[in-house]
Amino acid sequence: MQLAAAGSFLTLLQDDIVLIQTHTHSILQIVLLNLDHRDTVVSNAWLETLLSAIDALPKETIRQEILSPLVSKAQLSQSLQARLASCRILGKVACKFESPIVKKDLLPLVRSLCQDVEYEVRSCMCRQLENIARGIGLDHTKAAVLPELVELARDEGSTVRLAAFDTIINLLEMFDSDDRTRVIFPLVKTFCEKCFKADEAVLASLSFQYGKLCHGLSASFTEEQHLWFLEFYKKLCVLGLQHENGHSDNQVYPLELESKYALVRRNCAYNFPAMVLFADPNHFLTELYPTFSSLCNDPEITVRRTMAEGFHEIVKLLGPNVHFIHKELVVLLQDDSLEVLDALLSHLQETLELATSRGEGPGPESKLIVPELVPALAAAEQKAALSLRWRVHERLLQRYACLPRVVSADQIYFRFLQRMFAIVTTNNVLPVQREAARTLCMFLRYNRKQEQRQEIIGKVLQELAQGRSYWNRLRYLDLCEIAMELFSKAYFCKHFLIQALELVNDPVANVRYKLCHMLPQLRSTIRLPADKHLLQQLEFCVRKLLCREKDKDVVATVRKTVLELDKMDITEPYHKRHERDLLDQKKEKEETLLLEMEQLERQQSEAKLTSEKHTEKKRRDSKTGLSGTKGLSGSTSGATLSTSSGKELRKAKLARSRSLSSHPATPKMANPDKTLKVKDSGSCPGKGKNLLPMNADEALRSHHFSVAAASSVLSPTPSASSMPVLIRSNTTNTLVDHPHQHQHRSSTLDHRSTNGSKDTQSRKLSIQRKSNSFGMQSGRE
Repeated sequence: MQLAAAGSFLTLLQDDIVLIQTHTHSILQIVLLNLDHRDTVVSNAWLETLLSAIDALPKETIRQEILSPLVSKAQLSQSLQARLASCRILGKVACKFESPIVKKDLLPLVRSLCQDVEYEVRSCMCRQLENIARGIGLDHTKAAVLPELVELARDEGSTVRLAAFDTIINLLEMFDSDDRTRVIFPLVKTFCEKCFKADEAVLASLSFQYGKLCHGLSASFTEEQHLWFLEFYKKLCVLGLQHENGHSDNQVYPLELESKYALVRRNCAYNFPAMVLFADPNHFLTELYPTFSSLCNDPEITVRRTMAEGFHEIVKLLGPNVHFIHKELVVLLQDDSLEVLDALLSHLQETLELATSRGEGPGPESKLIVPELVPALAAAEQKAALSLRWRVHERLLQRYACLPRVVSADQIYFRFLQRMFAIVTTNNVLPVQREAARTLCMFLRYNRKQEQRQEIIGKVLQELAQGRSYWNRLRYLDLCEIAMELFSKAYFCKHFLIQALELVNDPVANVRYKLCHMLPQLRSTIRLPADKHLLQQLEFCVRKLLCREKDKDVVATVRKTVLELDKMDITEPYHKRHERDLLDQKKEKEETLLLEMEQLERQQSEAKLTSEKHTEKKRRDSKTGLSGTKGLSGSTSGATLSTSSGKELRKAKLARSRSLSSHPATPKMANPDKTLKVKDSGSCPGKGKNLLPMNADEALRSHHFSVAAASSVLSPTPSASSMPVLIRSNTTNTLVDHPHQHQHRSSTLDHRSTNGSKDTQSRKLSIQRKSNSFGMQSGRE
């Protein structure tokens, strides 16, 4: 009843339900009266009501109704509970008055309570010194508050020393550099040393405030003092694990002491980002990396979980040196405890993006994250899937949507895509299935390889849209809802819409029911007049449902859907439709850009492959060129001789052709010596100079003529193989004198060549062999 009354009176004051005057004369007196209640819980509840009421009460009311009786209640003759309440009231009203009033009226009471015989009162008053210092201002803090803090910091009670330590840390900005160097630093150093050696209970609070302490004093530290605080932090991080000399500690601690040491290490893990900033991120590898690795591999789950919670802050601070902690990122992803993985998931996307984008250091450590990160992510998903905490699995799949910006498309395709399909088709938890479908769509959205995209879409249609289980077909409709959010209208209509509309014939009513709910969304993706055929198909589906549907739930849903479809173009405001069109255009531009990037990457890869082949060819040619230079120099003289003999042979053939053209050949040549004389007379240099140069066709004919002459010399009776060539030479020589005869013979020759094209090839080969032998013989003569 007392607790309810205290809460009700506070509500009356805070919500301005009654006037301040009414509250002062009626309610405030009841509150002050119940401060001395014998039950501590009740008195504390009324005290909280009074402290909250001080913010709304006027100064004059506070002076008359609260401060006047406070002087008597702060005396040693009063109860412990009354003196503790006086300490808290003094700290609250100090901010309501000006500095002279606080110094004159409140400061004597503060000093008296700081020297109380009970350590609870001294500790309580010490924690209120922060408000007192802010109330009297910077000028009087050094003279009035700092001596009291120094004395309380050396108190015999550990709770009093701890309160003094916390207050000093909170007031560091109010002390000048000289006070920090001469007073605060020796005091804090002594406090830390005493706590580390004798007072484990205070170490927990000290370790929790350590980051704030180092930053508050860092501007006044010398290099030696800076190093001392850093080394002390390293000792706290391995407290309970190792001796100061670094050797393993085999001592078995009591369970209570072990839990205190674990709390100290957890607080150190909480302050680690602040200590990275204190030690300078550029010196992380030499100063703090061993400590960081120790905390990430700590035997206590709470310590590793705290490191995982602040991992993204460390990644931000390290910047280009983020590759130093790639190994620990993989270690936390592969941690045995699911709590550690859950803590890492809160900022996993930010952590992965920063770790991969800035991991370009010169050392080999920066390259290890690429092969090790993907297996660690896959193992983390498997671990979450095997556990009973499906919400962690769902969050993990949600964070994996950022993988296209972290790893390559091939790694996603071969390591994660099949797993997403397996989750969508086999998992028993619906939220996990839907999140896997969303991640699958993200993988498809940012995949740059057209072959892989087509294969993914084909697999979606085969395993989901045309799946044997109705559960998979329902998941296809879920995937369509996600695809409408991620893809442009044109892309969705091209790849997903028709298969969704075909589910109107599904034998299971649940699938048709869900399709009916989605019809307005599907209609919004159709753009007219380009997609008029799709609109006709959708209207056909609606008519089919209206005419043939037998399930009552589906029929009722179809009727509602028809009304929504009729109102879609009328009720929707123009600005919303315009915003949706602009968003769709943006999506379509992004998809076009991805296609262009794919083509550009393909061209670059082809150019790179071509350049590599060219370089390899040059390398092979250079090797073979060195070995072939000797053979080339040795065959130079032989090549010149063969060239000269070849020229003489060609001249002999040309002379024979000229002799045949000047003296018509007859079918029967009785004396071969005459033919030799004709050849010798036709090869005289005077006649060769007077001839006009021949074109390509004439050169070809002269070659045939020389072949025919050689065959006629070898055999007095012309053979069947030499007859077409002789006919061709005669027709050429009589072209001017007998045009009609030439036409008749050329037609006969064409007829023969078309009928016996296969035989002429073999005949030409034999003639060439004979001509070569004849040329050699004539050369000897």
